[in-house]
Amino acid sequence: MLSSNAWINAINSVAPTLPDRRDFIYAPPPGDIDIIYHGEDYLIINKPAGLLSVPGKTYPDCVERRLQNLFPNVLTVHRLDMATSGLMIFALTSHAQRHIGLQFEKRQIEKTYIACVDGYVEKDSGQIDLPLIADWPNRPRQMVSIEHGKKALTEWKVLNRQDNVTRIALYPKTGRSHQLRVHMFAIGHPILGDMIYAEDRIFCAAPRLQLHAHCVSLREPTGGKPVTYKMNCPF
Repeated sequence: MLSSNAWINAINSVAPTLPDRRDFIYAPPPGDIDIIYHGEDYLIINKPAGLLSVPGKTYPDCVERRLQNLFPNVLTVHRLDMATSGLMIFALTSHAQRHIGLQFEKRQIEKTYIACVDGYVEKDSGQIDLPLIADWPNRPRQMVSIEHGKKALTEWKVLNRQDNVTRIALYPKTGRSHQLRVHMFAIGHPILGDMIYAEDRIFCAAPRLQLHAHCVSLREPTGGKPVTYKMNCPF
């Protein structure tokens, strides 16, 4: 577990020297949203990388808007970063939105992400316990802050290692903005293709952010049955 103030200060002293933002062009992939499950009160979809979950200030095209063309009553429950692909849950009733939203608040939703990170991760598993806060002068960047940050906990497990790249499963136990990206950067293994946190070499090592929401487990909004959905990783 990482908790050293000296280590945290070292992380934050390096962060501002890295590229804050690359030139951003919003060019989301076209096409219909891949619907994995369609029930009476919720949907499970596979979000493509490069598409916003909800409308941005100047970018209306997003998963929510595209789903509204098919399901006018669709309701957003949570979000994925634009650059991240994988499973998302959308409600079709206000009851389902409240029920699933409460599961998120109580941390009853279990999620697994797959990532490819730079470097050889020596240990086979572990956890990262580093509180996070918005780096306001450099939004949307987040940063580690022992004094002011909110608790952020990620468990991880190595899946394989090859050519100085480690494929890893990430299990977020909290849901902070950019949590997985910042945590992997903080322990010295940035996610490949990360345009916000990774240095140029690592950013250019992949055509997209190598982060995918692979698995989600929840309880049905009606009846409470536990269910799990998975989507194969595209990289």
